[in-house]
Amino acid sequence: GSCRHRCCPGRNNACWAPGAHRAHCYCDSYCQRTGDCCQDYLATCRRAAVGCAVGPWGPWSGCSSPCGVGSRARSRQVTVPPRHGGDPCPDLKQRRGCLGQHPTCGTAK
Repeated sequence: GSCRHRCCPGRNNACWAPGAHRAHCYCDSYCQRTGDCCQDYLATCRRAAVGCAVGPWGPWSGCSSPCGVGSRARSRQVTVPPRHGGDPCPDLKQRRGCLGQHPTCGTAK
């Protein structure tokens, strides 16, 4: 069987090609763990694999609540998307709690 034009990331049972003796051979990156890759998997898929790359984290946003409990968020962008079974992207957004302490908070009636 051949993986030509058919390389899949992760575990994907639909990513196969007809192999010897009517058996399936696989072109997903999981086939390396299970040992049922098509003969050309390494040459076709792994050499072409490109893992995800991301940029730096942006700044934290301001607190969503000017007074009391709220949240802050930050994000980063994908600079190189994963291809041909390369490593997937990590989280692109983060959120954390904050306590809004605007000077006018204590003066509300």
